[in-house]
Amino acid sequence: MTELRITEIFLSLQGEASSVGRPTVFVRLTGCPLRCQYCDSAYAFSGGDLWTLDKIVEAVAAYGVPLVTVTGGEPLAQPGVTQLMQTLLDKGFEVSLETSGALSIEAVPTGVSCVVDLKTPGSAEAHRNHWPNMGLLKPIDQVKFVVCDRADYDWARMRCDEYDLYHKVAEVLFSPSYEQLMPKDLADWIVADRLPARMQLQMHKLLWGDVPGR
Repeated sequence: MTELRITEIFLSLQGEASSVGRPTVFVRLTGCPLRCQYCDSAYAFSGGDLWTLDKIVEAVAAYGVPLVTVTGGEPLAQPGVTQLMQTLLDKGFEVSLETSGALSIEAVPTGVSCVVDLKTPGSAEAHRNHWPNMGLLKPIDQVKFVVCDRADYDWARMRCDEYDLYHKVAEVLFSPSYEQLMPKDLADWIVADRLPARMQLQMHKLLWGDVPGR
């Protein structure tokens, strides 16, 4: 019987990516091999409880919304997550996956929209990026860069050009690191360079602050 270690399952608004603002059920898996210096979900590094797939799907379905985001931690660190995502798809849910990009996305089911958070140098974990993922991206996927400073911004621009990301995925997302980079500065850089990217702010933090489970 497949079991996954779960930190929490909750309903909120999607705060980022292409489905921003939509009611979404979040399934937060426990555990992460990375330690990004700006991490906002360190409470999911350990603990959690073991849930069967049936129990997870039942909890998700009880909220009555079609959109599910599988997140962490780093959800791909638990092998059973692939079966979970396929089960959710089979049940008719629209599924997205939030992943650090440090682990391969090769086994992610085709119908899942991967939001791959490529780690910038400012994250202190850029050396963990699994670059073969760039060849596995699908047209429904998205690539996100959390930008800590101007050096991160320039690094992200180079990666977009190097891997032709603007033409490969549905969205390229640039986010200012929360309380590290002024959003206006990032906006000014994007406008000045006419980047074909989408700047985003974390809506859930604007609404509720840096509160776990929101």
